[in-house]
Amino acid sequence: MNKVQQLRKLAKLERQSQEIRDKLKISQPNEVLYRAPQSTWSDNDFVVEAGGQDDARLLIVESNYPIDYLIRFERVFASEEEACKEVRRPAIPDF
Repeated sequence: MNKVQQLRKLAKLERQSQEIRDKLKISQPNEVLYRAPQSTWSDNDFVVEAGGQDDARLLIVESNYPIDYLIRFERVFASEEEACKEVRRPAIPDF
């Protein structure tokens, strides 16, 4: 299989995976589902990123997300919904 055929196959597979995600109502990998400052004067932000298979990770990041940032806290969740619910709970560490 030459490069052009491989690229066509890849494009077809990506379309199919997007159709499946649409049916399952899940997000693309690395899609930002939630982002908000940790507090009014904080340099930290809460970020929830989709994993692409209904999983997600909750991050507390410092600085200029998504370009130049430091991950202060990370937790992986089995579902996007769980991660988004957790970010709204007050039990998340304060940096």
